[in-house]
Amino acid sequence: MLNYIWLALVLFAVAIGGWNDRLKDVTVGAFDGAKTTVTIAIGLIGIMALWLGVMRLAERAGLVQRIARGLRPIMRRLFPDIPPDHPAIGSMVMNMSANMLGLGNAATPLGLRAMRDLETLNPRPGVATNAMCTFLAINTSSVQLIPATAIAILAASGSTRPTAIVGTALLATLCAASVAIISVKLLEKLPMFQLARETPAIADDSPYRSTSKSTKDLPEEVAIVEQPPPRSSTLGLIALIVLTLFFVVLFVRMVTPTLFGVPMAADMAAQNVFVRSVNALSILAIPFLLSFFPLYAAARGVKVYDEFVEGAKEGFGVILKIIPFLVTMLVAIGMFKGAGGIDLLSRVLSPVLSPLHFPTDLLPLALMRPLSGSATLALLTDIVHRLGPDNIVSLTAATIYGSTETTFYVAAVYFGAVGIKQTRHAIPAGLLADLTGVIASVIICRAVLG
Repeated sequence: MLNYIWLALVLFAVAIGGWNDRLKDVTVGAFDGAKTTVTIAIGLIGIMALWLGVMRLAERAGLVQRIARGLRPIMRRLFPDIPPDHPAIGSMVMNMSANMLGLGNAATPLGLRAMRDLETLNPRPGVATNAMCTFLAINTSSVQLIPATAIAILAASGSTRPTAIVGTALLATLCAASVAIISVKLLEKLPMFQLARETPAIADDSPYRSTSKSTKDLPEEVAIVEQPPPRSSTLGLIALIVLTLFFVVLFVRMVTPTLFGVPMAADMAAQNVFVRSVNALSILAIPFLLSFFPLYAAARGVKVYDEFVEGAKEGFGVILKIIPFLVTMLVAIGMFKGAGGIDLLSRVLSPVLSPLHFPTDLLPLALMRPLSGSATLALLTDIVHRLGPDNIVSLTAATIYGSTETTFYVAAVYFGAVGIKQTRHAIPAGLLADLTGVIASVIICRAVLG
């Protein structure tokens, strides 16, 4: 699928650019795409190392396995091919949770870790499994509790109700996520996307490989995973309880500061309890995870410093694998955008969408969203400034931004991390989810905010 999409973007970019005398812009777009790749990769290295280190601590301490067991009934239905206690389950759950809270810096490394875990069960290297496609579709349509970036754009432009899109974005992403799950499950059954049944060829270094070998024959790091982690010490349990209570108090104070004698700011007073609660969770989630995981691992007898360093080392290798895939995709997108392809599509589709009462101002944003997050953000900012932050079209644009995802970027990063070249039905399912998010945003905003 990506082969045809990439080739079409490049050829159409050259054709449209030549017709419009914008071949110079096509060249600039290609170079800008390559430069953007380096910027993204450098920014990801440190974050990737941090979260892989944290995840290694959670895995060594047995926390990931506990999370996986707790969510086993749900994940078993979504990912029937994955062993219930496989590390991929815990990584995917944490990625989905981070996406829901808008913690992009944490979500991407956790998602990359999940793809690497899923690759250990892949019998066909280079070909996406059903589980990978399902995970990517869910990732691109993740339920969004707080669209923080869109709210920030509205607030900075002087909106009197920037949080009005919280409910609309939540409903729109629920629709998108439902379509993503249904479509990915239906598409995997089509003959063109089906894979011949084959026993998963689990990687040699995976603890889930054949048990015909004894534990002593396994590499040291695998043997550690198979051994049950030691019980937590009494002192460690007390420390975990104290840390949890501390963050609970911080949460309550942030949601209802008046209980602690702190006056509530005007902007907080205008928010309902749900919005204040999700905002508080978004602020406290990362500090809590960065302190809870190491403390939990230490309480279970894990050498936290040594294990964190070992996990962080993996981050550099992952980023190096991503760069070629990211360059390929972002160059094609930059060429197409520079040639004026998005503007041309907008003009072509405008007569069709106008009778459907789809605002023409939203069309460029909707077309750009699967391709480029930064370009979509620029279009959103332009709409808000032109029409006003409280205009129904501006609020709808903010809802679309908060309830859709850059599908091609996500596919390039996540699949590139494990060398997947045949993405099968992942991108069609992701694009269907994006389309649903756009349509649902327009309908819901018109009904709720209009």
